[in-house]
Amino acid sequence: MTYDVLTMGRISVDIYPNDIGVGLADVSSFGKYLGGSPSNVAVAASRHGRRTAVITRTGDDPFGVYLHRELQKFGVDDAFVTPVAGLQTPATFCAILPEKHEFPLYFYGRFPTAPDLQIRAEELDLEAIRSARIFWSTVTGLCQEPSRAAHIAAHGARPRTGLAAGQFTVLDLDYRPMFWDSEESAREQVAKVLPHVTVAIGNEEECAVAVGHGTPDEQADRLLEAGVEIAVVKLGPEGVMAKTRTERVVSAPVPVTTLNGLGAGDSFGGAFCHGLLAGWSLAQVLDYANASGAIVASRLSCADAMPTPAEVTSLLAERGRLVPEAVAR
Repeated sequence: MTYDVLTMGRISVDIYPNDIGVGLADVSSFGKYLGGSPSNVAVAASRHGRRTAVITRTGDDPFGVYLHRELQKFGVDDAFVTPVAGLQTPATFCAILPEKHEFPLYFYGRFPTAPDLQIRAEELDLEAIRSARIFWSTVTGLCQEPSRAAHIAAHGARPRTGLAAGQFTVLDLDYRPMFWDSEESAREQVAKVLPHVTVAIGNEEECAVAVGHGTPDEQADRLLEAGVEIAVVKLGPEGVMAKTRTERVVSAPVPVTTLNGLGAGDSFGGAFCHGLLAGWSLAQVLDYANASGAIVASRLSCADAMPTPAEVTSLLAERGRLVPEAVAR
């Protein structure tokens, strides 16, 4: 099988409170969900009808069994998900404080390492990576060995010059300082894979880690100078900008009442992949991805909250925004 979207990196069990608006010390009950950004992106793309898979690792424990079941439920191929002996499946707790727009995360089972940071280069199916229409990875996967070498090998298997028309290599610039010694060490590792990347996505702070501080346009230009074909810079309350060598597009936010902002970026990513593969204009891709992210921000969970194409196009139509073809080509 050739996958439409093949992601690589984190997976975890998200433990989210059922009590909204209080700190973790005051929460009385929780629900559990599939989590981890690359895994969520695969789920999101699957919701849009794409053939997806994720390359990751779990612990050899009941939470690992649970994550396999969730991936299968969401239509994500789990063939590249295997257990690591001696490590526990990570759990991620958060508090949900929508009035303050704060959603603090607490990582358990990630220090000093986690199963998904034990992916090894020699275990990779390089042909599956090479042939995927989109290969998606994150900066966090570069933070530690052996995951770092595995990510570098995966990118090396699909150099820019070897990509066919309609193939993309996406790097999510998701810098998380708790996993790194410094911004400089992260920038050093990003520089090793950026020559293979055709699409880079991040907010202004994440772009600063990758290519230095500056205006969003300056950061996008630096990514393009590094060979990226599409540079996407998230602008917070001002929306999101995407830039190519011939085009600059800004998509304004799609207003919703935010309940939990944590999964919006992953929903954006899966929808962005769908739009790219459908061949839509950059403006249509951005508006569609923006609406997808907004829908998840208005819901409690991440993976379970990923919208369908009908939900996205309905929201776009309600807001008077661009509505692309909903059927993938």
